[in-house]
Amino acid sequence: MTSIADKTKQEILGSGGKVPEHIAIIMDGNGRWAAQRDKPRTFGHEAGVGAVKEVVKAATEIGVKYLTLYTFSVENWKRPKSEVAALMSLLSRTTRRELDELMANDVKLITVGRISKLSPTRRRILNRAVEQTKNNRGLQLILALNYSGRMEILDAVRGMVNAAKAGYLDPNEINEEQFSDFLYTADLPDPDLLIRTSGEMRLSNFLLWQTSYTELYVVDTLWPDFGRQELFEAIKQYLTRERRFGELSKKRS
Repeated sequence: MTSIADKTKQEILGSGGKVPEHIAIIMDGNGRWAAQRDKPRTFGHEAGVGAVKEVVKAATEIGVKYLTLYTFSVENWKRPKSEVAALMSLLSRTTRRELDELMANDVKLITVGRISKLSPTRRRILNRAVEQTKNNRGLQLILALNYSGRMEILDAVRGMVNAAKAGYLDPNEINEEQFSDFLYTADLPDPDLLIRTSGEMRLSNFLLWQTSYTELYVVDTLWPDFGRQELFEAIKQYLTRERRFGELSKKRS
């Protein structure tokens, strides 16, 4: 029997519309999902890993080329130490456990953010996965770790100032394209679609420069319950949008 997700997928592929090349996701709601079940927040984070796996597979299946996940923000360090430690442990365990599957599915893993602030052990695990998958040609999976949109912009400004001081950059010639080259995401296209789960209506300091013309899709579903069908529904809704980038609607007569 054909599943609802399979039907939605066929609708998308049969519509003639262009599937978003790059999808970014703010994965929100793990704690609330756990609270609804009278479980600790860490239970929700563990469950969220299952959603990540399903969404990565679905994104590959539908033809998405880049998938950026807001995995751990700079602000997340303010959470209780026990929760932060659990999140870091989960990140390392998941990276080790899923590396073979990433290789089998030709997924290239990339990290953006101040990874240097993670412990040496965590960095080694991540760097090993990044190194081993660097030649994969399928989906590019980008994990935003110890990430802040404002911090990224400030780091880009510092980089440009240093380049100007060294004589490699003329401040009077700086444009948007050059600025983008100094961001963590320099080699990546801007997201076409930004999904936020759990119904919160904010960007939470995520990809502030890159999402200037990104289509936003907010869904009440908590992250552990977000899967293949939910991703396809977001893409289906995206295909109904007219992306004008400041121009007048082409639908006007």
